[in-house]
Amino acid sequence: MPTLKEIKGRIGSVKSTLKITSAMKLVSSAKLRKAQNAIEAMRPYQEALQQILEATSGTPSGIMDVIPDAAAVLGSLSGNSADNPDANPRPRVVVAIASNSSLCGGFNANIIAKVREVRKPGDVVYSIGRKMADAMRKDGFPSPEDGNALIEHPAYGPAAAMVEKLMEEQQEGRIGEVLLVYNHFVSTARQVPTVETMMRETPGQAGGDVMPGSDRASMVANPANATPAHEDFIIEPSRKVLREALEPKVLKLKLYAALLDSSAAEHAARTVAMQTATDNADNLLQELTLQYNKGRQQKITSEILDLAGGQSQD
Repeated sequence: MPTLKEIKGRIGSVKSTLKITSAMKLVSSAKLRKAQNAIEAMRPYQEALQQILEATSGTPSGIMDVIPDAAAVLGSLSGNSADNPDANPRPRVVVAIASNSSLCGGFNANIIAKVREVRKPGDVVYSIGRKMADAMRKDGFPSPEDGNALIEHPAYGPAAAMVEKLMEEQQEGRIGEVLLVYNHFVSTARQVPTVETMMRETPGQAGGDVMPGSDRASMVANPANATPAHEDFIIEPSRKVLREALEPKVLKLKLYAALLDSSAAEHAARTVAMQTATDNADNLLQELTLQYNKGRQQKITSEILDLAGGQSQD
């Protein structure tokens, strides 16, 4: 049974921990509000830009009636049809976002498990966040570049630079499809590991007019999903020029939005974790205080009995 001195030492340790968890909860709550405001302010702009891109990426009217299997025709022209697969498949890229620090519950463990679920042998994993980079390095998937600063202070400039590099490598034929894996912020108590296709690998992407990641590329790959462009839009100077200008912006915003989303999810997870730790520390402190008081009362009672016994002997 622990002595009163040991119990008193544990009480002091728990009180110190309680102060730390309470402070971390307050800091995470403040950061969560800031990150949540940032992602909510940016989403309308991203959605509007995506709608404009979808409207200007429509397939010309009647092409699907004339060529029902346009994807197969384009694939055969580029030499990448189903009957003639690419002899040199391009490595797939997985952009995985976690955090630089722990003490955020299952935030990092869940997203690392999701990346291990979707990645394949031969993939290239761009790790954003120290926890993700360490886990992927142990698995034999070292990141080509250090992206820890991206999640520490999410900014549009560094995110745009990474997207430009990936687009350049894809257009040169060095990489194929690009996946984006991150924690999506739903609420303070819920963060969902999400996998999205950031850039698609389409037939004839090296040198063709179908840019990586475009919605038109998706329509060509699946004609059933094709929708005609809005007729009430006046497009200047041309649909192709506008699409080529919008697609890089949409991709850059997609990565930047994922960084903000993951940042908000991280702060939400840490807020909940620190709240749980604070509650547990309060409960433990009450139990230790009760145990200390009982022990002290028992010691006082024993001393009184000893004094009473000595007086009775006298």
